[in-house]
Amino acid sequence: MGSRIMVFGAGGQVGLHLIEIASGSGHNMVALTHSDADICDRDAVAAVIARHAPTVIVNAAAYTAVDKAESEADRAFQVNRDGAAILAERAAEGDLPLIHLSTDYVFDGSARVPYDEEHEVNPQGAYARSKEAGERAVRSAHGKHLILRTAWVYGPFGTNFVKTMLRLGAEREELRVVDDQTGRPTSTGDLAEAILTIAEAAQKPGFTDWGTYHYAGADTVTWHGFATMIFAEAEKFGRKAPRVQAIATADFPTAAPRPAYSVLSTAKLERIFGIKPRPLRASLAATLERLLGRRESA
Repeated sequence: MGSRIMVFGAGGQVGLHLIEIASGSGHNMVALTHSDADICDRDAVAAVIARHAPTVIVNAAAYTAVDKAESEADRAFQVNRDGAAILAERAAEGDLPLIHLSTDYVFDGSARVPYDEEHEVNPQGAYARSKEAGERAVRSAHGKHLILRTAWVYGPFGTNFVKTMLRLGAEREELRVVDDQTGRPTSTGDLAEAILTIAEAAQKPGFTDWGTYHYAGADTVTWHGFATMIFAEAEKFGRKAPRVQAIATADFPTAAPRPAYSVLSTAKLERIFGIKPRPLRASLAATLERLLGRRESA
C-alpha cells in the first residue's frame, strides 16, 4: 500500500490549504474535520484510523482563540493537550508517524535572537500553556513524533491578519497597528508544502530524525511592518491603501499576552529536511492573488 496522509483539523486555515495542495499533487489524503472526528473522542479517533489505515497522521486541529482561551482555559486544554495526547497514543498503537502543529506562543518573547528548538519554553496565557502542554503530551505518548512550531500564520482560508487588514483597510482611512511585536509571518501554502515534505521523509525506512522543529516565513517584521507591506502589495491589485499608524502593545490591550519577540529559527528544519522558507513578499503576493484576483497590469 502507498502513502496515505490522515489530517485532523482539515476545516481550519492550515488544514484546508494542506488538503488542497496535497490533493492537487496526487497525495492520497484522508481529510477529517471536527464533525468527522473530534480529537478529544478516543473511540472516534481509533475508529477513523482503523477504517482508513493511514501511513502518517497530521494534527492540524487546535483551539486557537487566543484571547477567548483566557476565559475558556478548560476547553483550550481539552483540545490542545488532551486531544493531542489521544492522537499521539493512537498513532503510537499503530506505529504511525505523527506530525503535530504547535506555536511560537510556547516562548515568552523575551529573547532577542531567533528561538531555536532547544530554547527553554515559558508560555504566557492559557492558550500558550495549553499548546505547550500538548507538546509534552505528544512527546511522552509517542516516540515517532514531529512537533512543528510555526508563527503568524496567514492564507486564503479562515481568519487571519492579512484578511483582517484587507477588510479593515476597505472600511477605514486609517488603521492603528502594533509596532513592538516582532515575528516571521508564515503562509499556509508554504507551511502545507513543508508538512508534506516532512510527511514523506517520516515514512521512509530508517528515518530517525524525530523531535521538535520550527517552520516560519523567511522575513522578520513587526505587525505594523507586515500591515504596511500588505497594503503596498494590495495596491498592485487595485486596492486603496489606508494610512497605517504605528502603536505600542500597551495602546492595544488584549485579554491574553502576546510574545514581544517570536522569531523562530528554521536552521534545524533546513538542515534535516532541506526546506528553505520563502521570502515574505513572494508568499504574500500569492495569497493576495487568491484573495483579490489577478494583479492590475503595470
